[in-house]
Amino acid sequence: MLAAVLAIALAGCGQQNTYVPPPPPKVGVATPVKKTVTNYLLATGNAAAINSSNLVARVAGFVDAISYKDGDFAKTGTSLFTIEPQPYQLALENAQASLSSAEANYAQQLANYKRQASLQVQNFASQATLEQATASRDSAQAGVDQAKVAIEQAQLNLGYTDVKAPFDGIVTQRQVSLGDYVGNGTATVLATIVQLDPIYVEFNVSETDVLNIRANMKKNGVTLANLKKVPVEVGLQNEDGYPRQGTLNYVAPTLTANTGTLAVRAQFDNPGYGILPGYFVRVRVPLASQGDSLLVPDTAIGSDQGGRYVLLVGNDNVVEQRKVEIGQLDGDMRVITSGLDPTDKVVVDGILRAVPGQKVDPQDASQSAGQGANAKASQP
Repeated sequence: MLAAVLAIALAGCGQQNTYVPPPPPKVGVATPVKKTVTNYLLATGNAAAINSSNLVARVAGFVDAISYKDGDFAKTGTSLFTIEPQPYQLALENAQASLSSAEANYAQQLANYKRQASLQVQNFASQATLEQATASRDSAQAGVDQAKVAIEQAQLNLGYTDVKAPFDGIVTQRQVSLGDYVGNGTATVLATIVQLDPIYVEFNVSETDVLNIRANMKKNGVTLANLKKVPVEVGLQNEDGYPRQGTLNYVAPTLTANTGTLAVRAQFDNPGYGILPGYFVRVRVPLASQGDSLLVPDTAIGSDQGGRYVLLVGNDNVVEQRKVEIGQLDGDMRVITSGLDPTDKVVVDGILRAVPGQKVDPQDASQSAGQGANAKASQP
């Protein structure tokens, strides 16, 4: 028995332990999604009022009435402030009386001129007397003209005592109180009126984007006359995507030298005043559509010192790192502008388990990757 046990022990010691490698890690792979994608110019901008005007006292006097409440909406021509009109009404009546006097004097001088002209023809009046009558007539005519100008000025001053809304807008809080003396040598600001509907959005475009846009316009036959028909989309900080639609309103004729950018402005309808002047907004301008673009999930793209890359699985199931050039987002998918072929198998799931140069067990993830191309399509 002892011999048998020793034999078995010696036989066991003669066997060598062999290492069994673990199976390759499983990763999800998918081919790039083919899709027609609209190229967008993306920018950030600020909202600005189309009209914003200080209401000032153009004549001196005491504030007699304030005809609105702070923050009221006022239509064009609505009376907002009244500066005591009595002194200016009296000045107008005085100017009108001066005109009557000047017209009476002119009538007298005109009659005298006609009489002297008739006598001079009959040689009963000298040339000097006629010239004096002519000068008196012309001076009287100038007096009439001067009186008429004085009336117009008096009417203007009287009109300035009623400060009206120059356009539809919201009137800010008043800067003066009843009984304040305003317009004493300076144009006192009474309040400010701001037009909020429609509203502007101003943003800047880089020189590179300007060159690309001009080349695209030339390619598609778009002229400068049609430029103001270009749609512009914006979104506020608390909004998903770009829900607000407007059109291009202004493009500066020259670039700003110190920034290398071009000032651009769009106009938007603003019912309910959802956009206020000064708001920071995201801007998107649709450009040309690009057919058969290749897209991969944005999470499948990595970056290192060499730039952006994706991980691919070859025919032998070995992982390869491929450098790519990327474009804009389309939902949660990213456009790949170069570096990928339509048949490439991109690692989209289990990226941390995929090591370049090592084998993996690829699993088809095309369905989940394809769904991403249609998700949030409005969010670039």
